Amino acid sequence: MAEEVKWGNPGALGLAGFGFNTILLQLHNIGAISNVEPLLYGFFWGGLAQIIAGIIDGRRGDTFGLTAFTSYGVFWIGLSFMFLMEWLGVVTLSATGLAWTFILWGIFTAYMTISAIKISKVHVFVFATLVILFGLLAAHFFGAIPAKVAGVEGIICGAAAVYASAAVVLNAMYGRWVLPIGLHS
Repeated sequence: MAEEVKWGNPGALGLAGFGFNTILLQLHNIGAISNVEPLLYGFFWGGLAQIIAGIIDGRRGDTFGLTAFTSYGVFWIGLSFMFLMEWLGVVTLSATGLAWTFILWGIFTAYMTISAIKISKVHVFVFATLVILFGLLAAHFFGAIPAKVAGVEGIICGAAAVYASAAVVLNAMYGRWVLPIGLHS
């Protein structure tokens, strides 16, 4: 009989990919960087790394992780691809279309937030601040607020995901929760 392969917790990878790429894009939104790195990088750490984490979670039987990481990985790849196509002159993006895209992602994230209640307080914070971020981005693309408003809130969201990633890695290495995340039972 073959020995069963034990998979590590892919949450650290997925949360790092999401968190750091979110921070990078929000640094662009607040004007700290003006180049295209956030979205070009979104193909890989924001996108591919999260898809890998989601597939591993699926293999481990975690429907929430599978759905969250693969969905947000595809989000990053899709967003990056849209802007790349615009920069190449292939398409012209519409602000209204982008706003509605963020509204739909906000709806998805809202029900993922409800599910995150069963995981930890940090997960709820990450998802709740992401719902807010998607709402602010929609408001920005509808012309109601400057990108800086979304950018500041998005840095908070990304930083929470980075914290959660660090907590998962440190827990795995030290065998205890070095950084608390408020686990729910």
